[in-house]
Amino acid sequence: MPGTKLVEQQIADIFKVSRTLVRQALNQLSRDKLVTLSPARGAFVAEPSAEEARQIFELRQMIETAMIRRIAETITPAQVAQLRAHLKDEAAAVARTDVPGRTRLLADFHTLLARMLGNEVLAEVLHDLLLRGSLIALMAQSAHSAEASHAEHVQIVDALEQGDARAATRLVARHLEMVAANLHRHPRVRDLGQALQPLAQVENIAGGPRAAAPRPRAGTRKASK
Repeated sequence: MPGTKLVEQQIADIFKVSRTLVRQALNQLSRDKLVTLSPARGAFVAEPSAEEARQIFELRQMIETAMIRRIAETITPAQVAQLRAHLKDEAAAVARTDVPGRTRLLADFHTLLARMLGNEVLAEVLHDLLLRGSLIALMAQSAHSAEASHAEHVQIVDALEQGDARAATRLVARHLEMVAANLHRHPRVRDLGQALQPLAQVENIAGGPRAAAPRPRAGTRKASK
């Protein structure tokens, strides 16, 4: 949970990797404000305040409602098909209770939309906001809230396919409001091992803690919310 001390050896044992790779991952997470590093005390899970979470979702709502209006006016059948394929992956992850997988895919839906405008700066900004919220989402998201988020994504794509910008905008605004509300409604994971073990089991990481460390900024990036 936020404030939990991150012991390098414990993380290395969970992911079956070296402490050097864990240290590199923690440094990357620190740059993305997901981990706090102290020279004297070590690494700790960042403690985003309720106010910070509110500000993140407020900013996302401003960005994504404007974004979705543009997409509704320009979306192509090929892009709709791409979104439908992504929704199938979301549904599969939700159905098999793949916590890290569904968290990543539910976040990726939003960056996928941003990239459909061909604006990589927008995609980068949104990705960073999703990263800031990913810690809370991973620890607080319930199976029910994940199912609800997926269902809302389906409704958004339906509106986009119909070219209904007004409906799409309304659905995105309501979706972000519901996600923010769900993060405060469900209890957080209380144990570091409980939070990290699903990532190790699903990813079966051999070359480094990919699920724990966001990809570098260069090139294609994926979020984890």
